[in-house]
Amino acid sequence: MGSNPSEFKGDNLPVEMVSWYDVVEYCNKRSIKEGLKPYYNIDKNRKDPNNKSDNDNIKWTVTINEGANGYRLPTEAEWEYAAGGGQLSKSYTYSGSNNADEVAWYWRNAGDKYLSGEWNWPIIESNNNKTKSVGIKKPNELGLYDMSGNVREWCWNWYGDGLDSDSGSFRVVKGGGWIGDVSNNEISFRGKFEASGIGPDQGFRVIRGE
Repeated sequence: MGSNPSEFKGDNLPVEMVSWYDVVEYCNKRSIKEGLKPYYNIDKNRKDPNNKSDNDNIKWTVTINEGANGYRLPTEAEWEYAAGGGQLSKSYTYSGSNNADEVAWYWRNAGDKYLSGEWNWPIIESNNNKTKSVGIKKPNELGLYDMSGNVREWCWNWYGDGLDSDSGSFRVVKGGGWIGDVSNNEISFRGKFEASGIGPDQGFRVIRGE
């Protein structure tokens, strides 16, 4: 992409401070670089009529190339299936454990010392909380790391009443991050964010078909 927008930069740190639009563009560029067929059609000149957000002033129209083998964002259902361990699932609350501290970086454990009490941003900030190198905590049943905690991960779909809503104001984010509460790390937790939103705990994970 030419540059790293992350607030916390390092070879093994997740990329953050990326919008949903940044990520779909990354997916296509990476696909082209690796000789794969891009999964997305991105029309930057046509406002998406399905985007109901008052705060998103980008609203590119993004559609899917059916059958393309390039990189893409997981749907919420795909993300949950992978985080839950797929067919090897042991039905853990978090991705790989019922104990968040074994698998997730979140506001209590992502800084200099383990925090107790209530969530409090000034305390979190002074504790130097930040993203952590990937793969330090335990993996889940499929060998995937950090699906709970570290950074929240963009999903393809709209945040709506059903899993397959065809419009909305927000895109789904999953997994929770280093700023958030432990409840956000639960596999079942549904987060939401405007597609144009960015944050130092907002990252992504890509998948691709064969």
